Amino acid sequence: MASSNTRYGAVAQAFHWLTAALVLAAFLYGPGGSEERVYSAARAADRQLHETLGLCVLALVVLRLLWRLVDTRPEPVEVARWMGLAARAMQAGLYLLLFAVPLTAVAGAWLEGHPLTLLGGLEIGPWLAPAHDTGTLVAEIHTWLGDAILWLAGAHALAALFHHFMLHDGVLLSMLPGRGPARR
Repeated sequence: MASSNTRYGAVAQAFHWLTAALVLAAFLYGPGGSEERVYSAARAADRQLHETLGLCVLALVVLRLLWRLVDTRPEPVEVARWMGLAARAMQAGLYLLLFAVPLTAVAGAWLEGHPLTLLGGLEIGPWLAPAHDTGTLVAEIHTWLGDAILWLAGAHALAALFHHFMLHDGVLLSMLPGRGPARR
């Protein structure tokens, strides 16, 4: 269950891959477009699924960070200094976006005067005083950040593939389920 010096444990792997799947699903089911389109009856199911997935991402990231506080992590592989710095910057950027994307969605909706509507029709809020123009801006920022997290996650995936196919250092294998040594 816990991580070792060479591999991430089952819990860390589950958090990683579940987060990736939820982010991708939330992006795909994002209704997008103008406020009228997003809150139209025709988009209600997509919006409810999108908002539910977004809150699941936020909850999962909190749990994931709590797990990181108690779990060990594999030792980093030896790479050029710039690669280590890039890896840490990418990880920080992804965590920042994993918080910023759902929080801007919540703030934007509430400032525009809309509750979050989850699957099953459960409504949350709005718990902020309406400020429609600010809410529209925050909702637009949410859209940009949603695009940014996919670009950064794509770069993260490409870096993992680079480690696997070019550097042959086991970084990718350390996050994949399975047995056996991951790193040399």
